Amino acid sequence: MAVARWCAGRGWPVHPLAPGRKTPPGNCTACREPGHTHRGCPCPAAGRWCHGFRAATLDFARIEKWWGERPDFGVGIACGPAGLVVIDIDAHPGQMPGRDRLLPGIDIADTVDLTGLANGFHTIGVLAALRGAVSPAEDTTTLRVRTPSRGLHVWYRAPQGHPWQCSSGSGGRRALAWQVDVRAHGGYIVAPGTVTEAGRYEGVGEVREPAPLPDWLAWELERTGHLPPTHVPAPRPVPPRARQAVLAAGGGHGAVGRLLSGLLAEVAACAAVPEGAGFTDKLNRAAYTAGGLVAAGLLAEAEQVLGEVAEYARPGQERRYAAVIRSGISAGRMRPLSPGGGR
Repeated sequence: MAVARWCAGRGWPVHPLAPGRKTPPGNCTACREPGHTHRGCPCPAAGRWCHGFRAATLDFARIEKWWGERPDFGVGIACGPAGLVVIDIDAHPGQMPGRDRLLPGIDIADTVDLTGLANGFHTIGVLAALRGAVSPAEDTTTLRVRTPSRGLHVWYRAPQGHPWQCSSGSGGRRALAWQVDVRAHGGYIVAPGTVTEAGRYEGVGEVREPAPLPDWLAWELERTGHLPPTHVPAPRPVPPRARQAVLAAGGGHGAVGRLLSGLLAEVAACAAVPEGAGFTDKLNRAAYTAGGLVAAGLLAEAEQVLGEVAEYARPGQERRYAAVIRSGISAGRMRPLSPGGGR
């Protein structure tokens, strides 16, 4: 009960977990009937815990009743209503998948030595290193919880209005990394202090409050499909200042200009959709292409061109888009590009 009160006091809706387990207790008889769902079910409104995290509450009277009657219950937290995104890093023994599934959407060249890579601590560490960031596993600024299986839950506060979605591992349609799950809307997380048959969920270090979700990690979650799909309008024309920048950079009106302008138009179209438009992916693709054109001597410079359009699409977010531009150009410079003949 003390754990449940502590969580509710922070605005995190709680629900019971079955004694000694990390899963909710069973539904009532009526809720176990075939075809029955949480939609329209009277149980949560009546103060019953059926349907797991969907019954989560901040009502202290209900919390007193639930854990007063069953002090052996564990505590789960509904991540979405709590405004939490939790990075669930596993360390399970298992066969490593193919390179394309270690970090979905990121090509890992055959020349990269993966000897020793064995679990989620390694894959999230590689992803963070690629982005020049601290791995969530090493992030001492936020609440981290060691699991009985020697995994780690890294807790973050989600920005308001960002309904990040859950994922599991790297085999589904959205995934962050192999052996790294995401707990957010549509899921729950086990509260620190909960005891299961396998052991206790223990806080690591001194910090007991979630820090804001780091920008780089938010971009990765957007890139990997953890935001629900949003209607994206047809590409808009590149704004005049950006078009002028293309000309000034040497893109001209020929094949180079058409290629770059088309990619810039996709980035510019993101201005109409604050989130979920694939802004990072589109900007990275444009930066990579521009880097290849610069390496081939077909474009004088690229950063100004990309910066103009990025600022148009995401005004005031220079810190965000500048890092994407730099990394994309750097990668593109390694492979000179000819619009007619490819790389």
